[in-house]
Amino acid sequence: MIIRPALLRGPDLLIKTYKVMSETKYFTQEGLQNIKEELEDLMVKERPKISQMIAEARDKGDLSENAEYDAAKEAQGMLELKISKLQQLIMNARIIDESKMDVSKVLLMSKVKIKNLKNGAEMDYMLVPEKEANFKNGKISVNSPIAKGLLGKTVGEQVEISVPAGLMTFEVIEVSR
Repeated sequence: MIIRPALLRGPDLLIKTYKVMSETKYFTQEGLQNIKEELEDLMVKERPKISQMIAEARDKGDLSENAEYDAAKEAQGMLELKISKLQQLIMNARIIDESKMDVSKVLLMSKVKIKNLKNGAEMDYMLVPEKEANFKNGKISVNSPIAKGLLGKTVGEQVEISVPAGLMTFEVIEVSR
C-alpha cells in the first residue's frame, strides 16, 4: 500500500505538518499585511458562514444520513486547517528590511534587469518571497529557476540557467532596490 502525504492521518500528519509549519518565511511589510487580512477575512466572515451551514444541516434531521451536514463539517475542517496554517505562517514570519541589503548583487527583493543573450530580449524582474510572486507584475519567486540562477550575481555577469525549456544564458544589466 502506498501512502500519499494527503492520506496521512494521526501522528504522521502532525509530524509532517509541524516540520512544514515551523520554517521561517520572509515577507515584505505589504505581503505580511495581505496574509493578515486574509486570516481576518477567514475568521470573521467564513467561520460564521460555515457555522450557519452546519446549523441549517443539523436542523434537517438525522445526521447519520445527512450529506449536507457531512459536507459542511468537512468544509469547516478545511477552513480551520487553513486558518491554522496562516496563523503559524504569521508567527514564523520575518519582515525583510530592504535598507540593510547589499545593492551591488542580486538578492531577495532586488529589482534586476537581465538580457537574454540568445535573442537579445531584456526583462525586468523583482525577486520576492514565494507567497508574493506575481509574474504579471514582474515579481518572481526567489525559488524559481531564474531567480535561483541570478542570486548573488552582479552587474555584467553572465549566467547560464537551466529552465524547463532548456539552458538559457542571461546577462545581468542592472540591479536596484
